[in-house]
Amino acid sequence: MSSFDDLPKRDRNHALEDEAEAAFQALIARCSDFVYQGGDRKDYGTDCQIEVVIDGHTTNVRVHVQLKGTERAFNADSSLSICVDRTNLNYLIAQPYSFYVAYHAPTKSLRVSFVETVLRHYEHSGKNWAEQHTLTITFTDELTVEGLARLAKLARSGSRISRDRRIAQTTAPFEAIPNLLRAAKPELHVPEDPVLARQLAEQLYDRGADSVLSASFDQFRAVLGADHDAMGFCYMAEINLGMGFQAPEKERIEAAVVHFRSMLETGCYQVGSLYYTIGNGFSALGRDDEAKTLYMAALNDRDFFEMPEMAAQCFKNLGTSFERLGKEDIAAEHYREALRLSPNLPEAHNALAHYHHRNGRYEEALECFDRVVFTERQIGRASAVSGWRANVLFSLGDGRAAFREINRLLSEADTAPWIWPWCARQIAAFGRVSIQNARLAQSFWDRCIAEHPEFGRARAERLLTSFYLRQQGDDIGSYAEFRSVFEQHIAQVDAEDAALSWDRLGHWAQDEENWE
Repeated sequence: MSSFDDLPKRDRNHALEDEAEAAFQALIARCSDFVYQGGDRKDYGTDCQIEVVIDGHTTNVRVHVQLKGTERAFNADSSLSICVDRTNLNYLIAQPYSFYVAYHAPTKSLRVSFVETVLRHYEHSGKNWAEQHTLTITFTDELTVEGLARLAKLARSGSRISRDRRIAQTTAPFEAIPNLLRAAKPELHVPEDPVLARQLAEQLYDRGADSVLSASFDQFRAVLGADHDAMGFCYMAEINLGMGFQAPEKERIEAAVVHFRSMLETGCYQVGSLYYTIGNGFSALGRDDEAKTLYMAALNDRDFFEMPEMAAQCFKNLGTSFERLGKEDIAAEHYREALRLSPNLPEAHNALAHYHHRNGRYEEALECFDRVVFTERQIGRASAVSGWRANVLFSLGDGRAAFREINRLLSEADTAPWIWPWCARQIAAFGRVSIQNARLAQSFWDRCIAEHPEFGRARAERLLTSFYLRQQGDDIGSYAEFRSVFEQHIAQVDAEDAALSWDRLGHWAQDEENWE
């Protein structure tokens, strides 16, 4: 043989790599949710990228893939094991939902293991794996077109959330960004494994994290599917938010009603609790006649009372439906029945407090408000109770206690835009009924003007409060001194609000015979 026939040999590893890539490309070609974007020109840890496609439109949402080929026999449990460099895991983890694909040459099959799954396994193993040079990846799940479709929805929904957040911050004026960040929805990485996604959704719901579940609703739906039992946690979170202080996501709540109604047909769930949940859905949608019917159906189920806390909440919610339908005395009866079953139920005490407040029974209202202690799930409700308690205290003539409530409320004003306007209305109504109130009101209006300098009505109220104090004999300085303060504020007060302040200033000048 000529020495020129001594050529490089193509080893089996190269052939395995080609087979693995061909098998993977063939699977992607059968999947309408991804398009193969070729291998990395400089492979530092990613063999290729696949791009999400929606209705034929490319999205630039990409998932990184590392391919491995092997001829080894399956493990005793029918899994595959392949070693990789630890640095390869570090490289891939930079991109969400990156995964390894193992091509098993003898069976010509593809298996998948997500990088997050590998990381989770080693973090929970109790070993100091971060100092290892190599890691063993176990492959148990087959890579399928159905699994890729689920991954495409998940990657797309996560990318959309990140994109929208980035666009909002990029296009907002710099002075608006702090409030934008405070109001931003929480961001959650939802695992691609349906079993883990279910466990996460259940934990979040049990801990009252309704807003987190709502923000990640599309991601959970991508992993679980809209009809999965575990989507019930997401649906219930949407209903809770819709019944609280957030504008309801009507489409999701309507889907929740359909979901829980379908569960009635299975006969596998407690009927009363399903009626109660569906009733909550109708209540969140403002369909109170239907909600009332479902609540009454729940309370007609004797087994439902084996859960007294839920039965108590059902009585309270039924009362709310009656109240919205104009039958507030019947509503109050149901609130009291709820408290008989659960004496500390905050929603029932709160509803009964408002019933007394509307009817001018301020002592009874205050007693009920004082017994309201909301849990973490009822976010925003505790501050609302403080707002109403301040109004009741003012109505009872206890201005000092009312201002204490208002000062506590103002500490939360950064996260609740309604607080400053609400407090301003209360103090405009009650700030000039006594010297004590007026002195405290002056401090409030100064803080309000510092926080909202463009709020002309606050400046008008500040001036009128000073005039009231002078009228009651308080020393607020000389006419000349006050005139300079007056002119600082009056220029930013609307004409109709400024008229009375000018009149009061004129009377002061008249008292001093300053006719000019």
